[in-house]
Amino acid sequence: MTPLDMLLSRASTDHLVEPAPSAAQLADVLATAMRAPDHGKLRPWRYVLIEGDARPIAAERIVASMLRLDPNAPEAKLTKRRTRFSTMPLIIALGMHLRPDNKIPLWEQEMAVAAATMNVLNALHATGFGAVWVSGDITEDPVLAAELGLPAPHKLAGFLFVGTPAEQRQPPRRPDPAQFSAYWTGTPVTFAADKE
Repeated sequence: MTPLDMLLSRASTDHLVEPAPSAAQLADVLATAMRAPDHGKLRPWRYVLIEGDARPIAAERIVASMLRLDPNAPEAKLTKRRTRFSTMPLIIALGMHLRPDNKIPLWEQEMAVAAATMNVLNALHATGFGAVWVSGDITEDPVLAAELGLPAPHKLAGFLFVGTPAEQRQPPRRPDPAQFSAYWTGTPVTFAADKE
């Protein structure tokens, strides 16, 4: 498989089983984050690794966060989150170590975290692992972020569920990139994707 084939075959999956990456494999995967674009060299990414017996503890913190944000959260939703966070082989909480007073705008710092996360997702795929990036309103909960070691002004960008894909599946069909690109020639462009 060429590097381009690898990138074109990546797809998110939460059908994950053991094993998760070993410590050495995970070190290599996370090293790819350090290659992300990072204006100002702020390195705003932080990774909280959750595995083994820490998973059910994290799951209860997630449920508590959900209830803090919505005391009427449906029980089925709470149960689903509790189960997923308790059973995924590895969870990586995606931290954003933000510097609001820095000359680099916050949005650029956040985009650096997103770019680093995409490198991690690609590296996981390249090494035979699977992952999915999950978020939701809990990423806006400063209490949960602080419990994970990210006190304000730092935040969460979500979580990666990581493991070995339970089955080999065909990557989903993706739209034609031509729908999302247009050559600019001096007047505003239009995109085929926006005409739907």
